[in-house]
Amino acid sequence: MRKRSTVLAVSAVLGAFISFEVAAATEWNVSLWGKRRAFTENVEKLAELVAAKTNGEFKLNISYGGLSKSRENLDGISIGAFEMAQFCSFYHTDKNPTITVTELPFSKDVSLARVAEIYTKVHEHPIVKKDLARWNATILMPTPMPQYNIVSKSEPLSDLSEFKGLRVRGPGGIMGVLGKLGAVKTGVPFSEVRQAMDSGVIDAASFAPHAHLATNTYKVGKWATTNLNLGSANCPVVVNTDALNALKPAHRDALLGSVDESLAYYVKNYDENTTGKYLAAVKDANLAMVTFTPQQVTELNSLAASVRDDWVAKYQKQFDAKALFDFTAALFAQ
Repeated sequence: MRKRSTVLAVSAVLGAFISFEVAAATEWNVSLWGKRRAFTENVEKLAELVAAKTNGEFKLNISYGGLSKSRENLDGISIGAFEMAQFCSFYHTDKNPTITVTELPFSKDVSLARVAEIYTKVHEHPIVKKDLARWNATILMPTPMPQYNIVSKSEPLSDLSEFKGLRVRGPGGIMGVLGKLGAVKTGVPFSEVRQAMDSGVIDAASFAPHAHLATNTYKVGKWATTNLNLGSANCPVVVNTDALNALKPAHRDALLGSVDESLAYYVKNYDENTTGKYLAAVKDANLAMVTFTPQQVTELNSLAASVRDDWVAKYQKQFDAKALFDFTAALFAQ
């Protein structure tokens, strides 16, 4: 009887210990889409660092499309369907108008590291924080991307007027400029871009290098631009604010303390691998390279200025768009 009591006591202690370990562990679900690629390496690195710093007590379970559609990730964050997600602001400008300021065509070719700095500072602006708070969302880090360029299956352009009628899949700032030239903004899901180009639903796609590689646009294209320089998309990584606030201090510190290293890894990987791989792929596919002349660049920049003015006018009644624009423009000008 005494031996049995001892066994029961030990079992109770072990059970309590195991229960404590289970309770101490934290798992977050992370909603991404597509497949692992340069675009998601900031999140992948973050998961690696957080697990290492917490000895596996805090785990980020990354899902590529299994939790939500890409255009519904912000909605999922708002209701706590998952704790972390990535989304692109041009997918739903009405849901996140403030961060679309970074997608405006500033006609600046800045380094990827600088893009990361600019986006981070814009995300920290009170106007942006208030906007994302409507979705119970806190921006954790940006996903910086280099200037977008176009790959198209139409005949190579020789004049800007030939953009008229061209059906292009691209973000707001770039399409704002091309739209003034007569291009038609045509939305198709990221995963369907190659099929859409094959079938003629779209004539061209405007992407950063990693996305052209992921969608294989260059395999069906005839030409690609080299110096569009009208901006890129803003695709931040966000967390559910309640979930962030509920983290125990050690886990919260591990998460927030890993952001800078994750971004640095992302930028290095992108600069050293992705951009060069894209240029080689375009060359091997024998695409004609379209480089805009100084006169054409001047015209594009003039249209870009009007697109920026249009953005301020559109949102001025919703929030202090002029103040946010001036703040962002100053960062790009530095």
